[in-house]
Amino acid sequence: MSQKHPIISITGSSGAGTSTVRDTFAQIFFREKVSAAFIEGDAFHRFDRAEMKKRMAEAQGNPANHFSHFGAEANEFELLEEVFKTYGETGNGRTRTYVHDDEEAEQWGYPPGTFTDWRSFDDDTDLLFYEGLHGAVTTDKV
Repeated sequence: MSQKHPIISITGSSGAGTSTVRDTFAQIFFREKVSAAFIEGDAFHRFDRAEMKKRMAEAQGNPANHFSHFGAEANEFELLEEVFKTYGETGNGRTRTYVHDDEEAEQWGYPPGTFTDWRSFDDDTDLLFYEGLHGAVTTDKV
């Protein structure tokens, strides 16, 4: 992150209110004419819904396995780190959208439980806003 390309990160689990906070910031940004690039942590899941369900079933019953939506095995933390790094240095980056339901499927043109294609941020944004589970994650690779 830099003074020229700041990043705001709102983290929390489902139901914690992060979407409400994001929507409030979006309204403030609109009112103040701040151009923000928005990314969601779900965009950095490693697997679509079907593959995640399969892997969860495979891991079930193995007490040594801690596979979940929260862990490094199920997420592209290196890609998320790269987005933060690139944005802080250049103001550029990319994201995709995880399509949760039928409403989003209609909006994005992809089936529920899948990802859209990767897309670049708009040019000349003022800041990056991240909402998700892993805004400050640390692993052996990140």
